[in-house]
Parts: sequence; C-alpha cells; structure tokens
Amino acid sequence: MATPLTVLTAATALAEGSVLPEGGLVTQIPTLAIAHRLSEQLQSHWPTTTTVSLIDAQQQAIALSLGDLSNLTTAECPLQLYLPPPLPPALAQLNQLIAVVRQLRHPETGCPWDLQQTPTSLIPYILEEAYEVVHALQQEQPAAIAEELGDLLLQVVLQSQLAAEADQFTIADVAQRITEKLIRRHPHVFGTVELTTAEDVRDQWEHIKASEKGEEASLPLSQKLHRYARTLPPLIAGIKIGERASRSGLDWPTISGAWEKFYEELAEFQEALLKGEPSQQAAELGDLLFSVINLARWCQLDPVQALQQTYQRFIQRLELIEAAIDRPLEDYSLAELDALWQQAKQQLEGASEAEQPEEPPIEQK
Repeated sequence: MATPLTVLTAATALAEGSVLPEGGLVTQIPTLAIAHRLSEQLQSHWPTTTTVSLIDAQQQAIALSLGDLSNLTTAECPLQLYLPPPLPPALAQLNQLIAVVRQLRHPETGCPWDLQQTPTSLIPYILEEAYEVVHALQQEQPAAIAEELGDLLLQVVLQSQLAAEADQFTIADVAQRITEKLIRRHPHVFGTVELTTAEDVRDQWEHIKASEKGEEASLPLSQKLHRYARTLPPLIAGIKIGERASRSGLDWPTISGAWEKFYEELAEFQEALLKGEPSQQAAELGDLLFSVINLARWCQLDPVQALQQTYQRFIQRLELIEAAIDRPLEDYSLAELDALWQQAKQQLEGASEAEQPEEPPIEQK
C-alpha cells in the first residue's frame, strides 16, 4: 500500500521544532527568499546533492539539488517544493559516490589528477583493484573485501562518468544493461524454461550469448576460443580453452591421458633446451604449461589460486629468513641459505598445523 503524501505549508515547515516530511509537499512558498530558507533547513537533514522538485506558479516543475535551490535567482512565485521519499541506504550511498566522482571531475573545482584521466589511462587501476579484490576474498577478511570492492566500484563509476561527459552512456545505462542481460540469460529463473543442473545453465548461457552476438550455433570451435585467448590473461585463458575444448569432445577419456601428455611435453621441452633454439624452447614451454593446466582441470584444482598460494608461501619464508639474519642475503652461502630456507619452511608448516582444530576425543561407551 502506498504511503500517503504529507502536505504542509512553508510557514509550518519553517516553524521551530517542525518535523520535515521524509517525502512530501511543501506549499505556499511566497518568495525565493523563503525557498532559500527551506533549502538551508532541509540540508541539515539531507545531503546537499539530494534532488527535489520545485513547482512554480505555472505548475511547471524543475528538478534540482538542494544546493542548487539555495543559489536559485529566478522563479515565478508562489512556489511548491516536492521532497521525494528517502532512498534505501544502499542507493543513497551509491548516489553519494556518484556525486563525489562528479565533483572530482568538475572542470573548475575538481581534482587535477582525476581531470587528467582518460578511459585508457585508468585500465591499470581496474586490473590492480580486481586483483586486490581477489586477494581479499582469498584471505577471507570481510573488512578488506568490502574496502577492495569499493575501490573496484569506484572504477566503474569513474569510467561511467567519463563516458557521460563524452555523451556515450551513463551509470544508469550500465546498471540497466547488466540487469536486462541477467534476466535475458536466466529464462529458467525469470521465464518458463526448466533447467536442473549447473552444466545445463552454463550451456544455455553460452547459447544465448552467441545468439546475442549474432554468432551461428555452428561457428567453429577455434573461433569461439579466439575470444578467450584475445581477452583473458594467459593462465585464465588456458583454463577456459581447456574446459571449452573438453565439452566439445577434445579430451582424454581418463586422467592417465593427461599425465602421458604432461610427460611427453616435459621431454620435448628438455630436448628443446638442449638444442638451444629460443623460439622452439618457448613453444615447448607453452605446451608444457598448458599440459599442467589440463592436469589441474582433471584434478578439479584452480591453477591460478595454486600459483598465488605458492607465491605467498615463498614470500612468507623469505620474511622469516630476513627476520633471522643480521647480514644481507648475498653475504650468505647457498648452503647457509638453503638451511635457513628449510628452517623457515618447517616453522610455517608447524604454525599451520597448530591452527588446525583439534579432533574431538572419542566418546567412550
């Protein structure tokens, strides 16, 4: 049921102790000076960027912010002021972020750094923030996840602001398009299609996506894989290419085939190293890495996450070594460094085991 509209006069709204409506109509505003006073009072309750509607004597409405209302110089009185219902907290915060980014890009009062940015100059920051989100998710730290998601959201809003300035699209267009896409590609949720497995959903998604892009269902697999190789980081592209090829029947019947391929590629890489031809060595190294990616797929392991964890362990061991020594690393022999490395490895493994929950005692019957 809709909330009834609250209506009060300007005199009542400005009276001491008056409670302004959270969504309502202020009538009988005789002059612009009174409208300015109302704006100042409203700004003690709502942000300056809050959008209101000013209705003049000819019943013409104009949308403007409370800040703009305070600076308005002409209007045909008497006036009325419509205050929209307050937004849900999430939308209110998103609106505030959009307003802040718009101010950062203001040509006269904005930030010099933000004003210098272009869509392409911001690409490194998009990649950096995306990886920081991934790291926070892996660490399972809610506060860090929320912060890094905010940094990534900033890149979306900033790119949308740049596009709006160029009359290309707005943040509203971005939200509308992804909403429509989700509804369109989930007919089993928003339509009458019946699907029961994640594999069926994935296949349907790919079919709808191909139709949207005007691709024929019979498009060669090689052309479909080009998209992964062209747009994704190499390791992630390898995962996607292996999965897609497997669904099309290009796979071994058992994991033993993947192991045989790995050893075959390892031998060919070793042989290429002995021949000393850099281009062939690089080619065989790529084949070897792809065989490892396929082994990970067979074992249902994420090679990206596995590699990141290896990097983290390497750095943690190095930190322990540096904390234990009193000279630069290069002053130690290889044997000494190896001993320190093993000591750090055992220390970390011991700490990891200590963090594991204890098994509950077996109940005696």
